[in-house]
Amino acid sequence: MRSRACPRKGPWLAALVILGAVLLTSCAKKAPPSGGPPDVEPPRVVGSYPDSGAAGVPRDAKLSVTFSEGMEPRSSGDAIALAPRVDIRQRRWSGRTVTLVLAEPLRERQTYTLSVGGGARDRHGNTLAGGATVVFTTADTMPRGELSGEIRAHGFRAAGTYLWCYDAATGRQPDSTARDFDALGVADLTGHFRVVGLPVPGRYRLWAFADLNGNRSYEPQVDLLAPADTVLAITTGEPVASGLILDVVNPRAPTVVKGAVIDSAASAIQALGVVAVAANDSTRRQTAPVDDHRAFSIELPAGVWLLRGFRDVDGNGLWNREQEPASDPLRLELAPAGEVTGIELVVRPLETRPPRRQ
Repeated sequence: MRSRACPRKGPWLAALVILGAVLLTSCAKKAPPSGGPPDVEPPRVVGSYPDSGAAGVPRDAKLSVTFSEGMEPRSSGDAIALAPRVDIRQRRWSGRTVTLVLAEPLRERQTYTLSVGGGARDRHGNTLAGGATVVFTTADTMPRGELSGEIRAHGFRAAGTYLWCYDAATGRQPDSTARDFDALGVADLTGHFRVVGLPVPGRYRLWAFADLNGNRSYEPQVDLLAPADTVLAITTGEPVASGLILDVVNPRAPTVVKGAVIDSAASAIQALGVVAVAANDSTRRQTAPVDDHRAFSIELPAGVWLLRGFRDVDGNGLWNREQEPASDPLRLELAPAGEVTGIELVVRPLETRPPRRQ
């Protein structure tokens, strides 16, 4: 049997190996990304120490919160607060659990609310659904007082809205920087809330705080802070006040105006549009298209507006007063965060106008 000598490994073999590696790398880049579908599930609070409703909590207790998944440490840690206020010196993460190192011991016979705001988010950027609270006390028993109800939000999401509760006897007004409220609640995904652990008998005042920019500090230009219109009394015989309704309107939220534009003379190739002009400032105007069913929807800030439907002859989405027929102006006085429906705008033929002077 004749044996064959193995060829010498010359430079050509090294080049072939390099070329193969390049081709494999190139093919790998074209492969679909691994790891499955993107994470869009919002995180949840699944545990805490102490448990909500716990009594007899040691003054030097190591408070902790456990989430359903890995969290972004900075934003999630900053979203956690204690009321009445106790400064948090450090937030130590271990997996999905964060432990709070407090700057001072808890007070004797004091009920606390540990809150986790909607600013907490997981490592994929999904924010906490609504908010979460853990109520506990260093006293031997948990106070029986409770206020519960619903936030009816207009122009913003109710979920995550804070309920600041103040003892009416103190006469204190909200101070978001001090966080000096006596108890705290957070509205859930349905807008319902509970403020628990209140001493009875007592008289309490609620304020709804919608932290729209997520920094846990009230800024009048951005956030909402609205008081309940009554002082709520609870007694030893009736320690629970339930069924409270708090209507809160965002004054900066637009109103949605919906309707139809009617123009029997418009051809199939001519679109229709809607133009709204502020009654006190003609430079403030907004336009919206009309769909194939001649329906429109436009969002307008609160105020007085003049609304017209028009035939968009040149197709640029803007109304040309001299060349494009329009409806008579409809005057609308709009409140914030509302909805106006059933509007009908009938386009009229162009009127004969005298020529403008040069």
